[in-house]
Amino acid sequence: MRREFSGTCSYVRNCWYVAGWDYEVPQDTLFQRTIIEESILLYRTSSGKVVALDNKCCHRHAPLSAGRKEDDCVRCMYHGLKYDQEGRCIEIPGQTHIPANVRVRSYPVVERKRWIWIWMGNPDEADPTLIPDTFSLQDPAWRMQPGYLRYDANHLLIADNLLDFSHLSYVHEGSLGGTSAIAAARANLERLPRGVRLTRRISNSVAAPYHVRLGMPEGVPVDRWWIYDYTVPGILLLDSGVQPTAGPVAAGLRFHSCQAVTPENGRSTHYFFTQAHGFALHDAQVTRMLFQSVVAAFEEDRRMIEAQQQLIDTTPGSEMVGLPMDNALAVYRQIYQRMLGAEAQAVSAN
Repeated sequence: MRREFSGTCSYVRNCWYVAGWDYEVPQDTLFQRTIIEESILLYRTSSGKVVALDNKCCHRHAPLSAGRKEDDCVRCMYHGLKYDQEGRCIEIPGQTHIPANVRVRSYPVVERKRWIWIWMGNPDEADPTLIPDTFSLQDPAWRMQPGYLRYDANHLLIADNLLDFSHLSYVHEGSLGGTSAIAAARANLERLPRGVRLTRRISNSVAAPYHVRLGMPEGVPVDRWWIYDYTVPGILLLDSGVQPTAGPVAAGLRFHSCQAVTPENGRSTHYFFTQAHGFALHDAQVTRMLFQSVVAAFEEDRRMIEAQQQLIDTTPGSEMVGLPMDNALAVYRQIYQRMLGAEAQAVSAN
């Protein structure tokens, strides 16, 4: 037997993490969020650009999020140091000379299609082309409602859950699942440079309970599919749907989901998600019903994963037994560990 979860608090840094939804950082607010154990201050300039700074004032480590915005700058409300959007201190009350080391770290930020992305590693390597296409967050051909949950669990346990949809048959028996055929169908796995692509299909099966609530006839045999990429640091882009086995494609329901797993620390994780629908685009009730169904199902996930984390914490030394259904999560963890190792080597070389 081999250990499947080490409880590590190491994180890949040279990647884009989702720091928040656009609405979480309004124009006149200082917003704080902890990402991979670093407290980050987020705010907007007068032009609407998002700024990300280390939340600790470099003087006495007071939180800048407890300060105030002054034009495009932020003032610490402990001793009055004022920082610009690059993190440079530009004013110290009672002092004209400002040493060069009086500054806080700034982070590369990109706001794209409703998500605010932050680069936690070497800023010289912050390549915006690495940000995946989350088109359904802001495409007129789709409708969605934004969602957020916080898990009291390590991010890799959530990755495990998302990399093996066989759990839909059991954790989500009365919501997203509805049939044991999902667990019986093996997923096709493809390796990607920074993650994996999974395809799972079932034929002549039954619609999930939430499909029925959205208008799919109950008892009619259906075909279902899930095709998704899961890439470091925890981004899931999912094409899924259902259609009558003997009916026209137009009679089906198609969804696109964007999900982001962002570690807060080794035992808590931010989870940003949507489940967009490509049908009934002008029916707000469909959007609300779908969102409510997905939130209920993700709460089922959260209860299971947080209970799993508690048992891992209280039974140190216990071994997990790997099974063939773990293939995708094992490959993903290999990729994650390889990236961690490459970053550690780069640091050592410098």
